[in-house]
Amino acid sequence: MSKLPPLNTETLWQILNEELDDDTVNQLVWHYLGYRYDPETSQWDCTNVPPDWYENYPEPPDFIESRPATVKLTRSIPKENKQLLKEQLGFKGYKIGEFGPRQTRRATMANWLLSYMKDTGLSQA
Repeated sequence: MSKLPPLNTETLWQILNEELDDDTVNQLVWHYLGYRYDPETSQWDCTNVPPDWYENYPEPPDFIESRPATVKLTRSIPKENKQLLKEQLGFKGYKIGEFGPRQTRRATMANWLLSYMKDTGLSQA
């Protein structure tokens, strides 16, 4: 995997504004879910992946292309963190007619990452 951007508010806005490519956004979520790629073995190390994720996804899913994976990601966000994009970032959503499944999935990924930041105490600078 390429070098990932830092997990911070600026990166979340880059996800929402489509300034980061889909591969990088996927890699960020994979990383914080615990997936690690071992270039020496050309395999994924899933030692730190939660069992419920590993059971369904022994290799990291493409959240942009996989609706079921994105639904699972949405359901894994604690109820109290579901509105973090609006509450903490002031994200107002996308304009009607200017978004589709891809943008919605990117917003879900950004919200999951923001929830991860909140739950782990990572800075939101």
